[in-house]
Amino acid sequence: EGRQLSVLPSDGATAEQTLFHNVECKTFVLVKVTVYCLIDYCLLLINSPTVVQLVQWKQPRMSAVAFGLSFLVLVSVATLSIISVVSYLLLACLCVTITFRVYKAVIQAVQKSDDGHPFRSLLERDISVSSESVRLLTDQSLIHLNWFISQSRRLLLVQDLVDSLKLAAVMWLMTYIGSVFNGVTIMILADIMFFTTPLIYQKKKVRQTVNNILTQSGAM
Repeated sequence: EGRQLSVLPSDGATAEQTLFHNVECKTFVLVKVTVYCLIDYCLLLINSPTVVQLVQWKQPRMSAVAFGLSFLVLVSVATLSIISVVSYLLLACLCVTITFRVYKAVIQAVQKSDDGHPFRSLLERDISVSSESVRLLTDQSLIHLNWFISQSRRLLLVQDLVDSLKLAAVMWLMTYIGSVFNGVTIMILADIMFFTTPLIYQKKKVRQTVNNILTQSGAM
């Protein structure tokens, strides 16, 4: 038998205190269930081999680049406007490409070689989007959109009173979260957790495995 939250009033508790305690316990359970549901949904969304390799740092260089760029963009959005962030990113990209283009042109002029454009392979690569890819993406988006519309209608029009009350309670809690954090801050925290939690988990898992092996070898 595990520990359970007591919802029974003590001897000196009033009816108002008991009611507040019951509401507090139910709110805690509701928030816990909601967080677990969000985590499960996020795990389903990132069920991609490429994303898993980035998150688990299978390729440290690519993971570091992805984490650095995402963190830099989010911090920039938090401090600057979207227009400024996009402008600075494009300027940085142009500075790199133009500098490299001029450098290769000077090298070719000095060595009197004819290597051509340094970005020839990228310029000749086919990057057009096929109609099949667009159709597949549209079908997948349509499934999620229809599900969202159906659930929104069911909850907002109170088809199920309990589910609508749960949504109201979650939105009420979100107002307090929104008063402390804004959307960009939550995204920054989520980005840090997204890239650090699996790495910490893997290290602890390996350490626990080593400790178990040492314990078994010592017992033998």
